[in-house]
Amino acid sequence: MDLADILGREQIVPELKATNRWEAIDELIANLVATGKIQAGDRDAVTAAVKKRETSMSTGIGFGIGIPHASTDLIFEVVGALGRSDKGVNFDALDNQPVKLVMLFLVPQGQFQKHLHTLANIAKLLHKADFREALEKSSNADTMLGVIREHGKK
Repeated sequence: MDLADILGREQIVPELKATNRWEAIDELIANLVATGKIQAGDRDAVTAAVKKRETSMSTGIGFGIGIPHASTDLIFEVVGALGRSDKGVNFDALDNQPVKLVMLFLVPQGQFQKHLHTLANIAKLLHKADFREALEKSSNADTMLGVIREHGKK
């Protein structure tokens, strides 16, 4: 799955309020609840799954990128939300730098290959400096989605 397959305009948060990775995860999961991608009653269980994965090792992979993710039996398709922080979020990243782009995604339980494939595609795209810069300079969620669709085809 590619980023453009997972994200719609509603799942892009151009101004994250979070100051650390835990707040960023909460904010993006709140977005998934608000947009109907996960059920409100499943919020705590989904949050616990993502935070458990994040506790084992930070998904702050460097270059200002965080990719919190988890598998759960509470969804039936891959879902995600993208957040951007101009100030940067303390994510305990591998390079100790603040994270400006946080891409949270969830994969249905038991779909290990899809999970790895999705993670690899997202990481590959976010490692492209021109893509990150275009996202960071975008004025709003619509512009960010346009950048994602354009770069997803390359």
